[in-house]
Formats: sequence, structure tokens, C-alpha cells
Amino acid sequence: MFGNQSVRFGPGFTPNVIKVLMIVNVGAFILQHLFKGLSFVFSAIPAAFWTEGYLWQPFTYMWLHSEQSLSHIGFNMLALWMFGSPLAATWGEKRFLKYYLLCGLGAGFLIVTWPALPGFFGLNAPPSYTMRTLGASGAVFGVLLAYSLTWPTRTIMLLFPPIPIKAIYFIPFLFLMEFLFGPSNVSTVGHLGGVIAGWLLMRKTRKLQILPSFSSLKHRWRRYRMRRNLHAVEDDDNPWRR
Repeated sequence: MFGNQSVRFGPGFTPNVIKVLMIVNVGAFILQHLFKGLSFVFSAIPAAFWTEGYLWQPFTYMWLHSEQSLSHIGFNMLALWMFGSPLAATWGEKRFLKYYLLCGLGAGFLIVTWPALPGFFGLNAPPSYTMRTLGASGAVFGVLLAYSLTWPTRTIMLLFPPIPIKAIYFIPFLFLMEFLFGPSNVSTVGHLGGVIAGWLLMRKTRKLQILPSFSSLKHRWRRYRMRRNLHAVEDDDNPWRR
């Protein structure tokens, strides 16, 4: 990450809440290898949630990760450490923990609800209705959103590809890369759920003017139309553009 005055990799200080979250995730990852049935019981599976009564899954899925590769938990914990640490240090650990958990929970409810919607209207459910989703990505995407809205002008040096980008454009860039190059097993719904939950939580605080309300969007649209009309008048009055 790039601060306003210095260049560094990662945060200079790691709050205790980040350490605890990372320890819990790693501990759950170890338990998954010791007890193979945990992944099915505690992952987010829409069919299990709606028909079998596994109501805890929108919360428990966020503590599990794919057993086939270390990259899943590795990238999630790296992002949590790098972007969650400055947020927790600025907000306070209790507020950060509440935000993190609600983002993960919001993403979990969207994961189990979205594939079930066709069934509510008498249509055939998609294949994702019986598929499991697991990982902290929903909560982490909420953290990334909060970071980008709290420090929108900070520059982040990406790892893949190694290019600098302003924090405010980080989330759109991630979704673009996910759409173009993401593997088929990535839960875009979960990522989007974390961003939506984070946006609603950040909007509720009413402390970040960068979050648009309906009235502010209407005001910006009017300003855009006024500027466009002004440019049109200037072009008509300019003889060199005829």
C-alpha cells in the first residue's frame, strides 16, 4: 500500500482483533482437515438452508476455506491483514468486528437466497442451489469497500497485475478482473453480498459523503445536464468549431 507520505507493504500495526480473526480462520482450516464433515455442515448450501433447517450456515461459512489449496485462505487473510488493520486501528476493534461479521452474514444470506429465488416462483432452481460456498471473501470484500471509502485517494500497488490504482477504484477493478479472468468456482454473489452489506452499513453512519443518496444522485444528474447544456452553448458560439 502507498500512504500519502510513505511507501510500505502492509500496515505498520496489526490490531488484536485482526490477529484473532486470522487465528480463528486458520484454526477452522486445520479442523476442516481433521474432520471432513465440517465443510458440508457449516458451508453455505441454499438447499440445506431452506429445506434441511441448516439456519447457521450464513454465519459459519465465512470461517471455512477450500481444503484443496492454501491460496484461498492465504489471499483472504492477506487482504484482511493489509486493509483491515488500518480500519480497526481507526474505527476501534469493537466497531470493526461488528462490521466484519455483518458483512459476512449479509453475504451469506445472499448466497443462500439468490439461487433459491426461482423456486419461490415455481421455476427450476439453478445448479448453485445445491452447491456449497465457503470462505471469508464476503466479509473481506466489505472490508475492502470500507477501506476504499475511508481513504479513497490512497494508492494501492496491486500484486496481480503489479499496477498502482486509487483505492476508490479498487472494488470495481476487482469485479472487472473477476468477470474477465476469475475461475468458475468464485462466488461473485458472495463478494457482491459483502459489498452491498458494507455499503448499507457505511451509508447508515452518514459520515462519508462519498456514499450517494438518492437526493445527491439527483443533484449530480442536474449538474451534469447543466454542464452539458453549457458546453453545447459554448460550442455554438465558437466560430472555430463550425
